[in-house]
Amino acid sequence: MLKRKIEQSMAEWKKRPNHKPLIVKGCRQCGKTFSVLDFAGKNYRNVVYLNFYENPEYASVFSGSLEVDHIVLLLSALLGDRAVFESGETVLVLDEIQECPEARTALKFFRNDGRYDVIGTGSLLGVTGYGKEPKSIPVGSETVIDMYPLDFEEFLWACGITSSVIESLKKCMEGEVPVPEALHNRMKQLLLQYTVVGGMPDAVQTFADTKKMNEVLRIQRDIVRSYEDDMVKYAEKKDKSRIRECFQSIPKQLSKENKKFQYSVIEKGASARNYVGSLQWIEDAGIISRCYNLSVPELPLDGNANKDVFKVYMRDQGLFVSMLEEGTQYDILQGNLYGYKGAIFENLIADIFAKMGRKLYYYHKDSGLEVDFVIRYKGKCTLVEVKAATGNIKSTKTILQHPEKYHIDNAIKLGDYNVGRSGQILTLPLYMAFLIREF
Repeated sequence: MLKRKIEQSMAEWKKRPNHKPLIVKGCRQCGKTFSVLDFAGKNYRNVVYLNFYENPEYASVFSGSLEVDHIVLLLSALLGDRAVFESGETVLVLDEIQECPEARTALKFFRNDGRYDVIGTGSLLGVTGYGKEPKSIPVGSETVIDMYPLDFEEFLWACGITSSVIESLKKCMEGEVPVPEALHNRMKQLLLQYTVVGGMPDAVQTFADTKKMNEVLRIQRDIVRSYEDDMVKYAEKKDKSRIRECFQSIPKQLSKENKKFQYSVIEKGASARNYVGSLQWIEDAGIISRCYNLSVPELPLDGNANKDVFKVYMRDQGLFVSMLEEGTQYDILQGNLYGYKGAIFENLIADIFAKMGRKLYYYHKDSGLEVDFVIRYKGKCTLVEVKAATGNIKSTKTILQHPEKYHIDNAIKLGDYNVGRSGQILTLPLYMAFLIREF
């Protein structure tokens, strides 16, 4: 069974006095239902489970009065001994709650009542054009936790890497001393595996159990197809084809030397006016992350971001690689990256940063200066360069040489290196990106 960080988040939620109903929000098939039901089974005497996607008839329970006693009465009649309501010992799990907007409205009644805990899961909450928005979103009556596919650390756990090993890596990074060669080589191998497997739970579990990459690829492509089916099923009619075209253009966008998202790559002559809503739909569904260009590389990053100039990365690295041409997985595992190498490893670091809750920013000027990522690290604006192997970081060096203009005095270079330092630049192996945690 895969260990997930959200278990700790849910445990902290439950410990809070007078906690509100919880919404676990995330893209489809990232493990929400499994994690919620596993947590519920371990922490409550009674679990009452409704899946509105598989059983749309359950929505009728919430079509009338939303008073808690009325809902409890109807659920008891509908589910029989599967619906035991005991004050302080029962959790009501509302799976795919976006399919029943009235159930989400009912959360404020459960919040005020206080006898039973409620956990909802949602895949397409807030997606424009979904058409099933609640009449009244219970503002102030729910706690929302974003859930992602497995991050690199969770993948390491699935591969048998212990917390003590991860702690030793952290000490090497903090002490700026090289990782022992045997561990360094093992971690590089695991990173390449994560690069092709990614974090969708079914793909990770299949890889951990069988190591069969053809099965992993089949699962990933099935997930991509299911996302495309959602675009056709749930988007407004006028947007259906545009959303799919926008989504399918992402590998081509990232393979370009200038990876700025360009609507003309989707369709010749296309503009933001044609596709801006389509891109927003995909982002709201939790499938992609945007990385915004900064007007100046200074804090506050969000205040200096140009919202009209951005790159787009897939939220899950494995799904991105599955969208590339046949044989790419094998090439990556062999270390042969060809023309996609920049896109693959930039998307990998975007995956790692986004899953730790970082907003993504980069810096590009027409003069030729470009830095892959700019982050807040230990309270400072920090440049992050990503190299598939080794390579020049001319732009970063230029910025560091002009503190009077850029006010930056440190940078991180991620690549095929061990830990080291050269002046203001900390060199780290790519696999250590998940340890750059401090904000």
